[in-house]
Amino acid sequence: YWPPQQVGGSGVLATVTAGLYISWNGSRLISAATRLQGIFFWQFLIYLIEGMVFLVTGLQARALISGSTSYSTSELAVSAAVVCVVVIVARFVWMYPATYIPRWLFPRLARRDPAPPWQWPFALAFTGVRGIVSLAAALAIPLVTEAGQPFPHRDLILVLTFSVILVTLVGQGLLLPTVIRALGLANAGRQEHAAQRTQEFAARRKAIEAAAERLEALRRERTLPMDIVQPLRARHADWLEYVEKKTDGDADHENLMLLNDEIELLLLAAERDTINDLYRSGQLQSEPRRRIERELDMRDAH
Repeated sequence: YWPPQQVGGSGVLATVTAGLYISWNGSRLISAATRLQGIFFWQFLIYLIEGMVFLVTGLQARALISGSTSYSTSELAVSAAVVCVVVIVARFVWMYPATYIPRWLFPRLARRDPAPPWQWPFALAFTGVRGIVSLAAALAIPLVTEAGQPFPHRDLILVLTFSVILVTLVGQGLLLPTVIRALGLANAGRQEHAAQRTQEFAARRKAIEAAAERLEALRRERTLPMDIVQPLRARHADWLEYVEKKTDGDADHENLMLLNDEIELLLLAAERDTINDLYRSGQLQSEPRRRIERELDMRDAH
């Protein structure tokens, strides 16, 4: 026999555990077609949820204005200022210990991920804008208590939540470029992007080399004919050359790669136009058209 509270907690724990497992092993458990569909589905779902939240925000704003008449303007302004200052300062107070204390306590972590300069935690603390989560938490407050009385100061809590969202999202958001430049982090994003690209192409190179080694092993094991092996070998060689030119840093090679990508996109557009013409003329059915378009989309994204 499990009490309802324990059943609910077990269900949440099982859901979180399943999510973590899928996040680590999803590439082996989920097909490529399903992952492509999932990406579009979740992006569209997030777009709908964000739009719904901001719609609710606008609908609630008018009701809050009419329901907060019991408080004077000075009381609301002072309360909003105090709450905003506390929320912003609390993030700064939390960010620095969370960044440096684990690296002081665990040298292994510090060796794997050295402590960043003080500007980085400052920038992270300054970007602590509030929005959907804060609004959802405030709107989750019940309208009445168990005794049937109106929930005390619910309208004030919602007004203060809106104030925090406005100050952090609009105020801090508009000041963020100035703060980034003042901290000397204007080029940090470009440097991080360059480092990530280097890491990405190094991983691509290793993956292509592993595939080429696997191809040779399969050729020996199954005595594959050269009619099959040679095109695959040439394809992997072309991919390896493409990746090496991408990481070479030579301007001429970079221009050639950009030109190659441009031509490839134009060729894909020609294929797409032909497929659409065949579909409109009745020479191609809907299901084959979707399969071809999905393949073209994957090549386009690549």
